[in-house]
Amino acid sequence: MAGGREIKTKIKSVQNTRKVTRALEMVSASKIRKAQDRMRQSRPYAHAMKQLIGHMAQANSEYRHPYLVERETVKRVGYIVISSDRGLAGGLNNNMFRKLLVEFRALQEQGVEVSVVTIGQKASAFFRQLKVAMLASITHIGDTPKVEQLVGGIKVMLDAYTAGDLDRVFIAYNDFVNTMTQKATFDQLLPLPAAEQQAGRHDWDYLYEPDAETVLDHVLTRYIESLVYQAVMENVASEHAARMVAMKAASDNATKLIDTLNLVYNKARQAAITHEISEIVGGAAAV
Repeated sequence: MAGGREIKTKIKSVQNTRKVTRALEMVSASKIRKAQDRMRQSRPYAHAMKQLIGHMAQANSEYRHPYLVERETVKRVGYIVISSDRGLAGGLNNNMFRKLLVEFRALQEQGVEVSVVTIGQKASAFFRQLKVAMLASITHIGDTPKVEQLVGGIKVMLDAYTAGDLDRVFIAYNDFVNTMTQKATFDQLLPLPAAEQQAGRHDWDYLYEPDAETVLDHVLTRYIESLVYQAVMENVASEHAARMVAMKAASDNATKLIDTLNLVYNKARQAAITHEISEIVGGAAAV
């Protein structure tokens, strides 16, 4: 059994760790409310953009934008992977990465090449270790990301799709369900899914100025940016929720460990006292 001084040192160390985990838990608890507010505020815009794109996809029959046309053969696929910049968030990032690897393996078995654009330091570090083409990487977006921070990576993916280097584009992120549940989600960005194109079906048309191609190109680009931004906001809220839960679990485990170490320490101290008393009694009896 370890000595009393060694056990006291372990108890002090675990107590210091518990202070850190409790502080991180409280910080995440305060940040998650703000992240949820920002996430909810961005949802109406994304919903309105989805309705508009559904209308425009069905309104103009003379011109079909490349983002709306399904390609017959799929040889190259791109993923925009969104993760957190920091760790201590439980299995939030790793769970999504494991599901992505299953997707990548299935695509590669079909002879489909995979390229990625990563948002978040964890995704960037993870995919640098794999044999996956990384087109761009965005890190340190903070707790209040701006669309301007994401435009560069999105443009790289859109340019690759327009040039024919990619046949489909997906986005992978953690969808915020509630504080206890965050779901790894993969959505198709390009070409625009048929369900979304049918969402705004109607019998009337738009008047385009200067022309349909220019308008659609601008609106569809803004639409893709809004989807990626919304996914980033969902992921930020998921990150704080996962970190809060993980740090609470760590604090609870530290408390249990401290109780166990205190019990061991008391037993060790009692054994030492009993041993000293036995030596005194034994010495007195010898005299």
